[in-house]
Amino acid sequence: MSGPAVVGAQAPTRDQTAPPVPDAYRLPPDRVADGLGVDPAVGLGTRQAAERAAVHGPNRLAEPARRPEWLRFLDQFRNWLIGILLLAAVVAGAIGDLKDAAVILVVVQINAVLGYAQERRAERSLEALRRMLVPTARVRRDGVEQETEADTLVPGDVVLLEAGDRVPADGRLTVAESVEVAEAALTGESQPVAKSTAAVAPAGDGPAPLAERTGMLLMNTALTRGRAEMVVTATGMRTELGTIAEALRTGAEPPSPLQVQLDSLGRRLALLSGVAVVLYALSALVRGESLADIALRAVALAVAAIPEGLPAVLALTLALGVYRMARRGAVVKRLASVESLGAATVVCSDKTGTLTLNEMTARSLWAGGRHYDVTGEGYGTAGAVRPEGAELGEALLPFALCNDARLTGDGFLGDPTEAALVVLAAKAGLDADGLRARSPRTAELPFDAATKYMATFHTAADGRTHVQVKGAVDVLLDLCGSVRTEDGTQPLDERRRAEVVGVTARLGGAGLRVLGAATAVLDGAVADPPRLPPLTLTAVAGIADPPRPAAKEAMALCRSAGVAVKMITGDHADTAAAIARELDIPGEVVTGADLDRMTEAELAERVDGIGVFARVAPEHKAAIVRALSGRGHIVAMTGDGVNDAAALRAAHIGVAMGVTGTDVAKEAADMVLTDDDFATIVRAVREGRAIYANIVKFVRFQLATNIGAILTLLVASLAGLPAPLTAAQLLWINIIMDGPPAMALAVDPARDDVMRHPPRDPRERILDMRRMLAIGRAGAVMALGTVALLALARERTGAETALTMAFTTFVLFQLFNALNARADDGPVLGRHQLRNRTLWLCLAGVLAVQVAAVHLPWARTVFGTVPLTAAQWLACLGTASTVVLAELLWRWAGPALRRVRGRDG
Repeated sequence: MSGPAVVGAQAPTRDQTAPPVPDAYRLPPDRVADGLGVDPAVGLGTRQAAERAAVHGPNRLAEPARRPEWLRFLDQFRNWLIGILLLAAVVAGAIGDLKDAAVILVVVQINAVLGYAQERRAERSLEALRRMLVPTARVRRDGVEQETEADTLVPGDVVLLEAGDRVPADGRLTVAESVEVAEAALTGESQPVAKSTAAVAPAGDGPAPLAERTGMLLMNTALTRGRAEMVVTATGMRTELGTIAEALRTGAEPPSPLQVQLDSLGRRLALLSGVAVVLYALSALVRGESLADIALRAVALAVAAIPEGLPAVLALTLALGVYRMARRGAVVKRLASVESLGAATVVCSDKTGTLTLNEMTARSLWAGGRHYDVTGEGYGTAGAVRPEGAELGEALLPFALCNDARLTGDGFLGDPTEAALVVLAAKAGLDADGLRARSPRTAELPFDAATKYMATFHTAADGRTHVQVKGAVDVLLDLCGSVRTEDGTQPLDERRRAEVVGVTARLGGAGLRVLGAATAVLDGAVADPPRLPPLTLTAVAGIADPPRPAAKEAMALCRSAGVAVKMITGDHADTAAAIARELDIPGEVVTGADLDRMTEAELAERVDGIGVFARVAPEHKAAIVRALSGRGHIVAMTGDGVNDAAALRAAHIGVAMGVTGTDVAKEAADMVLTDDDFATIVRAVREGRAIYANIVKFVRFQLATNIGAILTLLVASLAGLPAPLTAAQLLWINIIMDGPPAMALAVDPARDDVMRHPPRDPRERILDMRRMLAIGRAGAVMALGTVALLALARERTGAETALTMAFTTFVLFQLFNALNARADDGPVLGRHQLRNRTLWLCLAGVLAVQVAAVHLPWARTVFGTVPLTAAQWLACLGTASTVVLAELLWRWAGPALRRVRGRDG
């Protein structure tokens, strides 16, 4: 923007890069603004802001010190599992097996590269998420209010704040209207602190404590009440929060429960490997094998037990899954929250804007003793008041004038309910903008939750003052002495009062929000402060906020998934109940007053049977979360206000509204909806279930490979056969299975029935007894099949070909076992197995590289293989397919045996 405002903003500036003002809390606001070279009424100019940004840098805290990339690469070798592999390489080299030692070292190097690359990709996904949650600030620049990213603020910027906003930088208050700020994070004050523009003089010679600097706002604190304007005095690391952050620039996010489970699982596998090595060594010594052979077999067993790719695949799976959720409107702030999402049993949802469109539309009107229907949708003025022909201008005048909303070309500015009233007036032929220009407002009584009405005063040319009022009908009836009827203005007697009460009840019972309009005329100017005279009731309007089109379908999906939905709203019980009926939300309706009369024990006993909580306060939300949690539920709770933060933190998954939510609510939440849509919560639950299911799939797949390798080596040893797999071959198997196939399972599309099952128990281990038995079965089939083929092939083809067939068979076992892992507890074979094209491409790739390992001369040298004939390949394929056949047989026989035992019992 150019023009006088810019010149005016820059003219008094002596230093375009004015430094922060020290001890700004000691100085009056005008002195601070002058020191920063800014007029608070105009703000900085665009050029000034750019020049100061170049000097002061971005307004953000320094991130924890990043390790150099080469050190991060070396971190891949600090894993104790990798240490076992390196020890195995040393042992192999010491006994003269240089080929296996070299292969182990090469594979460890490849694994380090893959781990590093996957970590970087996961980081990039998380960085993209952080960019989606960039905080913003309202500033005044060039004399115009505008929204900008908070990290572009500079000293001297004029920031505008309201209740619920998070303070984006340190600043000196220039305007403070009933301002209270939550500063507990910085000062330890448990209660919000009242703020003012007055300067503070410290009692002693030193600086005043932070808690006593009542003229300052500090970065990352939050307004809980009032309206404020401040001039930024410090940004980024120069703020008080930056001083604290400087001492906390190192540290890492703790591992999630899932990561802890998998880390523990890896240790148990290593222990299993140790036991296997001991058993093998004892049996080998009894048979009189040489120490060199024993050492070689021990190296192979150690290698077989290490799922070295598991941590990297887990991190990438979570990061990609969360990024995918963000693209669909649900930004999850912590990876660990994905685990809770998949286990959610109750979703407590706000009504307005989440279950409904938040597009208020007047549907019904009562005026002059007659009922009217209103057509049209949303905030467009297309539509009419029917039956047409009635003169409704005077009756609806309060809706047009006692109103701060303004219609625009593509929507409205202001409150949705007020916008709906402006639209209603327009459909009756009133031009709200024109009326306001001809009859300007001279005084007002703003809406207050205690009074439940708003009044405006307009002075006419004859000197009289016209009073326009809108508000709750029951309140207006107490303020009215008359009512406008078909016969003109009549006294509001008991009969007419009963008629209005009946109209209000009928509209409210239909789920409409009901507002009344009233008017009066004062002789002379308005008093100071304004006072209302006896009013005349002119109209009653019924306004609806219809359910979102996708909400009903989302409700049905929740029911089939065993997820209960509870509506929590500040709206009237009748309105909430009507929406609940339309959305098929079962259960009784209780109000905040009902909750106040309940003890915690009574609420816990009744909470499962309640479907709608109406007229609730924020503290009620926290009580509802506690009651549900006490019943063993995993609760997702929505919120958007400052006072919702406690409930969002108390819930297992706090869900903040990204459009209407305050900064405080977003900060407290685990997930932020970018569209405020209930269906997005349901999609997030579905995605959370799918992510968890995929983690189970690739963990089951990888561990079956490890268990199968250990058992194969042990069974062969106990049977007196040569080792079917060398250390180099085992590493080859691990690297090709930990890579593409495992990653393809990690991004498996969600099954169609993922929302047709009840939520999992949050205490359930990722590998419960059923899955451990399935892994054990698969490992046993792999071991028996590989060893049996080795024994048969030795008799018919010779040792080298037999060992190559055993190696190839074990690799092919993994291809078939991927189908078992994908199925988990569903059918093993079916059309669903064709949906993951990436997995089939990866399996085809693994088969191709195994063919290369068997037939390319250089690969035969590395892996000690010989070429196989077509018939031998078919024998390997046939043997490997038994892992699927065995699982099919088990899933058929298991239920049949249980039915037989049930009949016998």
